[in-house]
Amino acid sequence: MNMNTMLLSLFVGISVLVSVNAAHAEESIDKPAKRIIALAPHIVENLFQIGAGDLIIGTTDHADFPLKAKNIPRVGNYATLSIEKILAANPDLIIAWKSGNPADDLARLATFGIPIVYSNPTTLEDVAKELRDLGQWTGLSRSANQQADKYLAQLATLKETYQNATPISLFYELWPRPLTTIAKNAWLQQQIQVCGATNPFKESKTDYPQINIEQVIIKAPQIIIQPSSHGNQSPDKINWQQWPDMPAVKNNAFIHPNADMLYRMTSRSLDELSSLCELIDKQRK
Repeated sequence: MNMNTMLLSLFVGISVLVSVNAAHAEESIDKPAKRIIALAPHIVENLFQIGAGDLIIGTTDHADFPLKAKNIPRVGNYATLSIEKILAANPDLIIAWKSGNPADDLARLATFGIPIVYSNPTTLEDVAKELRDLGQWTGLSRSANQQADKYLAQLATLKETYQNATPISLFYELWPRPLTTIAKNAWLQQQIQVCGATNPFKESKTDYPQINIEQVIIKAPQIIIQPSSHGNQSPDKINWQQWPDMPAVKNNAFIHPNADMLYRMTSRSLDELSSLCELIDKQRK
């Protein structure tokens, strides 16, 4: 399964966490963690940002930023975790993404008495909360609070810049087959709203609805977004040039943001979001 498929699987699985195990784990953390298993790329990236990257002794596949993250031993992926490797690493804290890690494996890990806490950013503002939580768990609250404040300031600036922008409609091709887009409270829906863009599918029943091409043609979006991963566009992306009467096709209004940055719940997502907003604004003008 490729990177884009994995990203879609993780996004569709996002849900609000209410975990008794997590509550008990947080209560048991009475001193800063020194040996951390970080079970998602965004957790790794956020730990490095607050200065705790050297504390990570294990992570999952696709944790590739910053470059030093590529040297961290792998203990699993989005589909399975190696319980044996995790136990052999002797961590004093596991930071999991419950909606992005295998639930059965997390339940098994919880039986071994290792403190487990959960990452669950569901709004853009939640990234700041995550940074603060990581600071508390690692004894690096001062650095974490500084990074959180910086993130919120950058987000506020972006919102202020585009809050009065002329609305422009776009279609977000999250995944081509089956054709999947964004809606409601999806992470990416929140991002395009910051840019002052409108989504004709926003009121769909789910955050990541599957639709058909005819629905998109009828909505006649002014922009079509087709994200790329590792600088490469999906070979299966829809060829919208077949429908030349669509406004986005007429104006060649296609945008290919960096999914590796935009999809992760980290401060870097705002850098890519800023670029996306600028590209949307060019089409607006």
